[in-house]
Amino acid sequence: MDAQEKQRFAARLQDAITATEKDIAALTELTRPIAPDNAIGRLSRLEAMNTKSINEAALHSARNKLGKLKYTLNNLDSDEFGICAECGEPIPPARILAMPESNRCVACAD
Repeated sequence: MDAQEKQRFAARLQDAITATEKDIAALTELTRPIAPDNAIGRLSRLEAMNTKSINEAALHSARNKLGKLKYTLNNLDSDEFGICAECGEPIPPARILAMPESNRCVACAD
């Protein structure tokens, strides 16, 4: 993997980190406690609590993804970058660009 490719991956990772941080901020706002006396409009309180649970799960996933993205960015210059953690084969650049937080090739991810 050449320096230009690594620079492209670093830019993609930084974009993904920024987008994920924005998602986390939005989801954090959506997972605030629902006050019992708060008028929710057309949604019933139960539906609002259901939606909050879904948003909490999405927030958890986004935080995990952010950790993986930052780890990958910090290890961009290591010899292990772009190598599948399971089979040891190179991960195709298209996969790294599509899912920069992944450390497995498509075959091992299935």
